[in-house]
Amino acid sequence: MHYSMKKIIVMLLVSVSSLTVIGQDTASIKPASIAFKIGLFNFKNTPSTDNASQTVIQGGLQYFKGITQHLDLMMNLDFTKLKYPFYTSSKIDIAKNNEMYTAFDASLNYKLLTDENKLVPYLTAGLGVASIKNAYYTAYVPVGLGLQIKAKQGSFINILSTYRAEASALTKMHYNHSISYSLPLKLREKKPVMLPPAPVVADNDGDGVVGSDDDCPNASGLVKYHGCPVPDSDSDGINDENDKCPTAEGAIKYKGCPIPDTDKDGINDEADKCPDVSGLSRYEGCSIPDTDKDGVNDEQDKCPNTAGIIGNNGCADLQPLVNEISSQLKFESGKVNLSKKIYLGVDSLVALMQNNANITLIISGHTDNTGTLKINEKLSLQRAVVVSNYLIKKGVDKKRISQKGFADTRPTSDNKTLKGRAQNRRVDIEVVY
Repeated sequence: MHYSMKKIIVMLLVSVSSLTVIGQDTASIKPASIAFKIGLFNFKNTPSTDNASQTVIQGGLQYFKGITQHLDLMMNLDFTKLKYPFYTSSKIDIAKNNEMYTAFDASLNYKLLTDENKLVPYLTAGLGVASIKNAYYTAYVPVGLGLQIKAKQGSFINILSTYRAEASALTKMHYNHSISYSLPLKLREKKPVMLPPAPVVADNDGDGVVGSDDDCPNASGLVKYHGCPVPDSDSDGINDENDKCPTAEGAIKYKGCPIPDTDKDGINDEADKCPDVSGLSRYEGCSIPDTDKDGVNDEQDKCPNTAGIIGNNGCADLQPLVNEISSQLKFESGKVNLSKKIYLGVDSLVALMQNNANITLIISGHTDNTGTLKINEKLSLQRAVVVSNYLIKKGVDKKRISQKGFADTRPTSDNKTLKGRAQNRRVDIEVVY
């Protein structure tokens, strides 16, 4: 660094120090503030410089401190990256890439109005020094115009344009345009408001709530309840602050809430013998029982003590018994009549129908494979009708019986043997619940 450059920096620091000492202690003078700024550097091209004109974005910080009502100290710290346009006569190599550029200056701002105004135009002038990649140093004189806009809490928006004149051999004159937002380093303290002493008002119940503010002047209470005790809205003996259900009467053991009903069956848990399963009051909160465990509850089970099937209302399955009866219903080849001995078995079927009014029967006739299909279809249906007519004659309602003929399409035994064909000449009976 040249001797002249050192001299400039020393002068700059001395000027700043002296200016900060003479500040006046008054509320109308700007307090120390810090600001964040963004702006543009504009270097104009001239025939005697190495690089073309440049406009680059720069960031920075500002410091403000009022000296008088119309005079502020302003310090700027700017930084960016650029190709500094040295004069050709400086014999410094042309920069191939952008290099770090840092500038610092101190200025005096002369304000045409005081800070109490919304908009304050001002003139600025100062002295600054810049560094190019910490290898070359330049001095400059910033002069320009600014506009201060009042914000909240002692903050300001500053719009500033300066012309930075050359003050050293390596300096290239340029322009700087910026906008910043300042924040005071210390907010102004509000003066305490002195209130006259409050008149003494009687507090009969000693609860700290006096006069007309106490809605319960003869009962000690709390300020939050206007001098009244903590309320008990549901009158269950548990005050609202300790009551988990303040609008529903409850019990202490349930923190002021009613006795719970976990299974939502309308029977509280203390009276419910099955508190986790929805039930009925007549079974003390339990479900309808199923004594014989057949899947049909006792209220619907016609045989509650004997396991049965749902189709027969909880009573035993009748199909096995009917199958035993129908196994005797075999016919001679080409015949439709049954012997008296076989009809005795059918009589037991009549008794079963009379005792179980909830069932109907499907009676299907069958043949062996002798004869034609047309003959066998008629023969099989006639066999079913013969059995049906016998039941009807014995008093079974004909609406409870239906008949079908399947000819030889559903054999149960081998039609190649005499024994097998005899088994296929039959009547089957299906119980329908």
